[in-house]
Amino acid sequence: MQLDAPRLAFGGHFVRLFLGLLVCLGIWLRCPVNLLFLYEQPSAKPEKLHTSAFACGIITTSFPTQYCVLISRIYSVQSKQLISSLPYFPDSAALFSAIADQAWAAFIDSGYPHSDQGRFDIIAAEPVTTLVTHGDITRISRNGLVTHSSEDPFDLVQRELLTDTTKSQITPLPFNGGAIGYFAYDLARRLENLPEIAEDAEGIPEMMVGIYNWAVIVDHQQQQSFLVGYDCDECRWQQLLGMFSQLPTHTDSTPFRVTSAVKANMDKATYTRAFQRIKHYLKEGDCYQVNLSQRFVADCEGNPWTAYQLLRKINAAPFSAYLNFPDAQILSSSPERFLKVAQGAVETKPIKGTRPRKAYPASDWLQIDQLRNSAKDRAENLMIVDLLRNDLSKTCTTGSVKVPTLFAVESYATVHHLVSTVTGVLAHGKHALDLLKSCFPGGSITGAPKIRAMEIIEELELSRRGVYCGAIGYMGFDGNMDSNIAIRTLVHSKGTIRFWAGGGIVNDSNVEEEYQECFDKATALLKLLDRLRTG
Repeated sequence: MQLDAPRLAFGGHFVRLFLGLLVCLGIWLRCPVNLLFLYEQPSAKPEKLHTSAFACGIITTSFPTQYCVLISRIYSVQSKQLISSLPYFPDSAALFSAIADQAWAAFIDSGYPHSDQGRFDIIAAEPVTTLVTHGDITRISRNGLVTHSSEDPFDLVQRELLTDTTKSQITPLPFNGGAIGYFAYDLARRLENLPEIAEDAEGIPEMMVGIYNWAVIVDHQQQQSFLVGYDCDECRWQQLLGMFSQLPTHTDSTPFRVTSAVKANMDKATYTRAFQRIKHYLKEGDCYQVNLSQRFVADCEGNPWTAYQLLRKINAAPFSAYLNFPDAQILSSSPERFLKVAQGAVETKPIKGTRPRKAYPASDWLQIDQLRNSAKDRAENLMIVDLLRNDLSKTCTTGSVKVPTLFAVESYATVHHLVSTVTGVLAHGKHALDLLKSCFPGGSITGAPKIRAMEIIEELELSRRGVYCGAIGYMGFDGNMDSNIAIRTLVHSKGTIRFWAGGGIVNDSNVEEEYQECFDKATALLKLLDRLRTG
């Protein structure tokens, strides 16, 4: 993002008088007045800049010159926005360790420095509001008060973000406070009438979202870090600045240990029967693609944050996350973006098509070439691209949905993936949560047509998916959003750790190849649990 940044040329007293009158006029008209200062000099020291008595702000610097926007504290009539620069540390996991054990601590992780495919990390804790959905009821906790609602969970989160419109100020950062959390695959039951056949072995909420008034944003491309927030008192703000201006000297994390063998809920015979049933549905015309997955589980003990730190080294991915939520801890190393909204520009990047990595470069390049030219994988990918074009069209401006990239190969620690990109422009009056709701769950992990594929999944998969194949991400007060498809994701609760792996089945799928693909995708997670195994 690049903005013109003219130097303020007026005398200091005249400017303060003018801005004060402007604020008073806004109050008289009952209109919020948000004031953003733009400067040219990135070297200015925030402590030397003048503080206006008319709530016009203390201005900090240290945004990169490409941004040309120098913001430290932006005040409005109703809400006070704060942005301060922090020292940059290349490994945000070390920074997050200071708060990793706090309930509702959240880490949206680009995978850096173990991967350079992402750019921003987000660290947040102490949500002012939490929303937890079990079945038909959402529990909303705010300032010690608890209420319950049967309204649509997506609408409830959107309402929290829109309660105070003065928090919607645009900054060059991807997140300026707002919602962070997960939307489980089974939250789709609030959107569609699905059968209830598979066992709910997870027993955790279908949605857990916190509304965060402060966050640390780390920009690895520009090697800059910022603390952003709303309505923080001066004492707490200084505490946060102190906490995140240095790495913790020590942490007391309990080691994490896997205490049993990893068990799958399908043996090969069970998987084959489900596979053949899907083939029957495909031939009958019910669907043209169905995703089939299996669940893996192991007993464990200790602090899952320790396990996540190892996971991000083994399988660094650009859409990773660690959520330390009260009912469960989520350890995600997802390579797949679900939905991104940046100032109204929409992007989704479905994955369909996988090959395992090879140790020798020549063999690895051959895998890439085979994947790129595979008619089967290209057909699977195109099916999901068409599904997502349709989903995006529900909330995007007519004619804006495009496919700028088809069948690109992206490489990760253990696999190569075939990835396409679909873009659009969010329609006037639509919110990022409207987009998420209209596309949920992602078509790349259901099949097509989506609803019939989900009915078949419920029939043939032995356990509910829970967080797997849902979405993890952030939705800002400013309307921006980024989310993943929760694949390559582990869930920890009640002394067990679980993950899932699967793939799309089409007419020309081969059962041996599809069964093996489950384990190709599970390689990194199986390696993680094996390294954490005791005895």
